[in-house]
Amino acid sequence: MAAVNTRENPNPKASQSNDVMQSYANYIMARLRPEDYHANEAWDLHCLGFSYTNRYRELGNPKDLEAALSYKQAAVDLIPEGHPHRAYHLQSLAITYSNGFERLGDLKYVEAALQHDQAALNIIPGGHPHRAQHLMNLAVSYTYRYDRLGDLKDLEAALQNHQAAVDLTPPGHPDEAQRLQNLAASYADRYRRLGNMKDLEVGLQHRQTVVNLTSKGDHNRAQHLESLAASYTSRYKRLGDPKDLKTALGYNRAAVRLTPRNHPHRARHLQSLAVSYSSCYQSLRDLKYLEAALKCKQAAVDLTPIDHPSRADYLHNLALSYTSRYRRLGDLQDLEAALQYKQMTVDLIPTDHPHRAGHLQSLAMSYINRYQRFKKQDDLKLIHTHFKASLSLITSNPESSWENAMYWAIFASGYQHEYCITAFEYAFCLLPEILWIGHSIPVRHEAIQRLELSQKTSTAIRICINLSALTSAVEIMEQGLAIVYQQMLQLKTAVDELPSEQALAFQHLSRELYTEGSDPSMNLVNKRNDLIKDIRQQPGFEFFQRPKPYRVLCQASQGGPVIILNSHKNGCDAIILLNSAEPVHVPLDVTLKALESQKTLLQKLLGRSNVRIRGESESTRLFGSQEGFTIKPTTECFEELLTWLWASIVSPIYKMLDMRNIHNGRLWWLPTGAFTGLPLHACSPTDQFVHSYTATLGFLLDAYSKNLPKSTLKVGITGVTNTGSVRDRPLPGVEQEIKNISSMVPVSQVECLKDKESTVDAVKCQLENCAWVHLACHGTQDLTEPIKSHLLLYGGKLELETILRMPLSKAEVVFLAACQTAMGDSKLVNESFHLGGGFIAAGFQGAIGTLWSMNDQDGPLVAKHFYSHLFSNDRQPRASDAAEALQLAVKELRKSASYERWIPFIHMGI
Repeated sequence: MAAVNTRENPNPKASQSNDVMQSYANYIMARLRPEDYHANEAWDLHCLGFSYTNRYRELGNPKDLEAALSYKQAAVDLIPEGHPHRAYHLQSLAITYSNGFERLGDLKYVEAALQHDQAALNIIPGGHPHRAQHLMNLAVSYTYRYDRLGDLKDLEAALQNHQAAVDLTPPGHPDEAQRLQNLAASYADRYRRLGNMKDLEVGLQHRQTVVNLTSKGDHNRAQHLESLAASYTSRYKRLGDPKDLKTALGYNRAAVRLTPRNHPHRARHLQSLAVSYSSCYQSLRDLKYLEAALKCKQAAVDLTPIDHPSRADYLHNLALSYTSRYRRLGDLQDLEAALQYKQMTVDLIPTDHPHRAGHLQSLAMSYINRYQRFKKQDDLKLIHTHFKASLSLITSNPESSWENAMYWAIFASGYQHEYCITAFEYAFCLLPEILWIGHSIPVRHEAIQRLELSQKTSTAIRICINLSALTSAVEIMEQGLAIVYQQMLQLKTAVDELPSEQALAFQHLSRELYTEGSDPSMNLVNKRNDLIKDIRQQPGFEFFQRPKPYRVLCQASQGGPVIILNSHKNGCDAIILLNSAEPVHVPLDVTLKALESQKTLLQKLLGRSNVRIRGESESTRLFGSQEGFTIKPTTECFEELLTWLWASIVSPIYKMLDMRNIHNGRLWWLPTGAFTGLPLHACSPTDQFVHSYTATLGFLLDAYSKNLPKSTLKVGITGVTNTGSVRDRPLPGVEQEIKNISSMVPVSQVECLKDKESTVDAVKCQLENCAWVHLACHGTQDLTEPIKSHLLLYGGKLELETILRMPLSKAEVVFLAACQTAMGDSKLVNESFHLGGGFIAAGFQGAIGTLWSMNDQDGPLVAKHFYSHLFSNDRQPRASDAAEALQLAVKELRKSASYERWIPFIHMGI
């Protein structure tokens, strides 16, 4: 929370007794005539109000606060609109309201402070020397309201006003340090809420500057050191560098040493020091740090008045240390102390406070500890009572609430099953707040890994299956998979049924958010969120941009069954989605270890088979066996792999489909976890089904619902034999590939770009104007930053991030004749963040890609048979024809090619 720099001058009347102050007040009020303005009388009233304010700060008597507000309001009422002194008096009144909020936490005080701060700022012209001070005070009031309500719009307003104040402050100004400190505090608040490392680093940098600007004798130095320590502590918790923890501990110790025992900030500095000690304990497991943390936290509580807004948080932190000691030593007294202090916290905190949800969840976690010790049914009831009470509340820390809810769900799965599903639903509904759409994609990917989202989603699905809650398993799966791509699709949602004004506004905001770049503004996201809330108020739009229920998700199987595969250490399962029917469970007799073993085998086989980047020379890989790899003929190894996939996974699913009278047609695979990357489409001994893949059910739903313009189908071909760079090897076979396609597609429907014509701008134009696009070029997967994966074109590269932001209203099918376009980062296994998935998310209904690099000579053959089938008998193909066309083309390739050459071709989408 940022501190208010009042800039009010002390008045000698501050030390007068209550009787003298009241007599002076009566004297002034008796002299006043409402119709006249007397500057001296207004100033006397203001000074009297300031004296009461000072005494309120010292003694905390609410009557002094009300007297201060009354006299300062009277001073404001005496000053005409437009008078140059009015802004100062409005600001002073606002500061007193802020003082009231700081001590009492009542929202009415911060609302009044905001009103008067804004009124004061409105009076001050742009070049006025006091404008920066008014901006800062307004920002602080926004911060207070954010702390109280948790509304991100208030946080953004605070940050913007603090930044404006800093921008107006010249170097060397006496308030430079305080204004930078307040700006840093807003960055820290935003980091705690949204988790963006950029906010943490900027805040730390500003706080370091503040400490450098502050002399050793400055009365604010302790506060600045404590704030800097908080930033180092946050970075330690995020990155785990012991140097940051050591630095934080040193600064916190210094802050406490500089703070007198009767100083009002001492409790806060002790609390911060305790946080450093707790972090040291968690890192080193040395009990002396835990004892030191307990001592500091108890001292902070003892120094904090019962009615102070921070007391609840201090009590809760004290309880956390008792919980840590209980878990270490098992002393029941520590557990009871933790419960007592957590209950006191909940009793103190207002019902609409953004911290209340987290405190209720924390209290429930302590009851879990006691239930596990004594198995009392009363504790079990209290666990679910407190958790359930938190579900309807705003949470100020979504990531912490996610962890708590997941813990509750797993706990409840063993005791009270009905709460388990509720807990999972709550947890997964928090993901959009944690993986905030206003963050850049790399930031969201880092959060996905930090949350261990793939493993947690797998666990949730497995538990739901065990509880026979298959529809819940499907809903949770959809919320936990490819979430970043799903957010991309939300920004391209069709809004045809909305009223025209709202539809246009939604499209405009989504387009801005989509195209603004990797780090869009919070203000833009907030505007769009407000509009979504308004849209949901209309009949029929209650679920607009919300997670889809099963009754909607099952429509993804309208073209044929969709097979969801889930891998978990406790077992692997398939869920079959059938249109307008209940899902079907197929338990699989396969372990997670076996799946991972087969994936390792596949990787070794590919290395042994000289699978390489398209255009790479044969001599760049070594032939022969690898360490730990049994030497067998490659063909025999592939046959064993496919036989295992058939017997362990695909055959049981075929049998279940057969029992449902489904014997042929289309079939979609939706693999998750360890199932991803396995060639499930290639292991069947029959051709009864046409196989496709999808990353989510939403991708299929979106593809089915896409309204395509009625026009003659255009096929765009891009062939890059040579990129113009000596670093990129030429691609043999591309010329023949282009000829083969051109001979199969009517000339009037072909738009061809070759070599020097295949610039980035030309290919972007082709993607926007052609329904079907064939890209024969180098492709590169960037596993460090997946959105930087790209196609290598003539003179430049077309990145996935750019493709995702393009308006592709005509897009139907893309054929990616590049390398490894359907495999992504193993760390983001459930995100499907590869070029093929990217084109689907960008708006294509279907995509042809490869699990690994194709052989150079196979591109022309597969393309020839693929387009020959599509355009046979002068017909105009639809996106849904691509899967069968690929299957027939690969069937031709199989006649002469080895396993590693025909297996990788896959179809994605409808």
